[in-house]
Amino acid sequence: METQMAKQTSGISQIWEKIQNRVRKLAPKIGMTLLGLFLLVVFILPLGYMVNTAFKLDTQTTAQNAPIYPASPVTFSYQGNDLPLYNVPINGHIKRLALLHGYREDSQFIDPANPGAGVIEWTGRWRTLTPVYRFSLSWDNIKGAWEQVNFILLFRNTFFLAIVSTIGTLLSCIMVAYGFSRFPIPGKNILFIILISTIVLPPQATIIPLFILFTKIHWTGTWLPLLVPAFFANAYDVFLLRQYLMAVPKELDEAAMIDGAGPIRILVSVIIPQAVPAITAVTLFHFFYVWNDYFTPLVYLVGKDNLFPISVGIGSVFGTFTRTPGLSLATATIAVVLPAIIFFLAQRQFTQGIVMTGVEK
Repeated sequence: METQMAKQTSGISQIWEKIQNRVRKLAPKIGMTLLGLFLLVVFILPLGYMVNTAFKLDTQTTAQNAPIYPASPVTFSYQGNDLPLYNVPINGHIKRLALLHGYREDSQFIDPANPGAGVIEWTGRWRTLTPVYRFSLSWDNIKGAWEQVNFILLFRNTFFLAIVSTIGTLLSCIMVAYGFSRFPIPGKNILFIILISTIVLPPQATIIPLFILFTKIHWTGTWLPLLVPAFFANAYDVFLLRQYLMAVPKELDEAAMIDGAGPIRILVSVIIPQAVPAITAVTLFHFFYVWNDYFTPLVYLVGKDNLFPISVGIGSVFGTFTRTPGLSLATATIAVVLPAIIFFLAQRQFTQGIVMTGVEK
């Protein structure tokens, strides 16, 4: 008997040790997962608040004891009037009653389940009661924002600026990165260091001399200061592309040269197909940078409302909606929808580019 009990105790101990070992192995993964979820919630919390408020009526925002999600008060029709429902404590029970008349220290209610029973007198302050709400999305803010803001013009301007600027950035940055990664240019490393050092230069330090320059050549008040510089590359995208191109084996270049391909043909037929993931990333980064840029177009397009992109356009009308937060955040929500859709579609293409693009050895 003692032998059986010892075996059972030993078996339980082994099972407990296995559970402890499994917990020790899973604890770091669970901890990192929870940390990631927490950071994700913190990151998307402002976005969630924006969308949530955009679909709420402003009356709900200021109403007492209203839920945080979009909702509308539940009412009961009585003698041609819509009476709001409240959770009223009566004799130790909570009942849903319709408020007929609310006074300071006592109120009159109607029971929706039995309106024929007449008026129910209740002593207490009705404003402390919890109103009854049901989930309901209100489209009034979205409709109002769309009617008061010329989104068609703003989207057209923004798409034009983003697409042309992205094309210029890709053409210039690919060429510069190709030169830095493949050709034995004298002083190449020094030039590259000088180029990269411009990343730490804040745009606020260059905006005044650039504004003076563009003013003297009569470019202010047009899109030229926003588009032309994109065709002369930038340090961040050049660095990203150069690092990726350096990982592409030079044997591919040599094989193409043996077949008679020149530098441009090698770039188009060999290098670019291998760099699809990096090019897609640069495209995404720059497109959304232009889409979200507020400071630069605000400086160069001041007074030109018909040329404003979406960022400056909705910024100029936010002051009009100061007393209507739902309308303000509905405007921001409409501005976010299209880039969010583009991002998710482009993200899928980006993933496919990583999977389908590779170097066969």
